[in-house]
Amino acid sequence: MSRLVYSTDLGRRCPDCGQANTECVCKNTANAAPSGDGIVRIRRETKGRKGKGVSIVSGVLLDANELKTLAKDLRQKLSTGGAIKDHEMEFQGDHRQVLKTLLEGKGFTVKLSGG
Repeated sequence: MSRLVYSTDLGRRCPDCGQANTECVCKNTANAAPSGDGIVRIRRETKGRKGKGVSIVSGVLLDANELKTLAKDLRQKLSTGGAIKDHEMEFQGDHRQVLKTLLEGKGFTVKLSGG
């Protein structure tokens, strides 16, 4: 067992994989598109938001950069705010029907989930 407390051999290390930042494998997989069934699901959620509803779009099989540009385009068309968290797009307000038509227009298979 090594009792090494601190070393500058490799420089900074990635907190997730433990490798040197230049050899990190986490960064390469972070931008990769997620796997799934190819169906985009849209749901409404209020949990943890003090009663304010958000529309959450999940299952979009795009890499991080393409997802960011898609979210920006949708936010502009909806005239609302939003964010991307854990490869899911969140839009402020209940915009499920409008999001469904916009995403189907872009060629995605869309389902409304939840109530």
